[in-house]
Amino acid sequence: MSDPVGHQGPAASGPATAAGTPENVEYRVAHLQNRLAAEELGELGVRAEVRAGAIALTGTVPSAQCRQTVLRVAREELAGLTVHADIVVADTTRPDHAEEL
Repeated sequence: MSDPVGHQGPAASGPATAAGTPENVEYRVAHLQNRLAAEELGELGVRAEVRAGAIALTGTVPSAQCRQTVLRVAREELAGLTVHADIVVADTTRPDHAEEL
């Protein structure tokens, strides 16, 4: 499942624009990864990569709230860029019945 995050904007491989050069895009992606790891989330299960002129966010998070926080931080850091999010929420609920062996 892919959902867009933030604004649809210039591609990373395009000419220099208000969003910046390809090097600036790489810097912004690295800064996003640092924020995800260092700030309130401490989230290391999400990867951000430049793919085909857009940013792809992939990985697994422990809760829907954590997913929303990741998407919020991505919107802040990558405003003006095309971002596709494929972030899965891990199912940590107890089984509702015993396993049949």
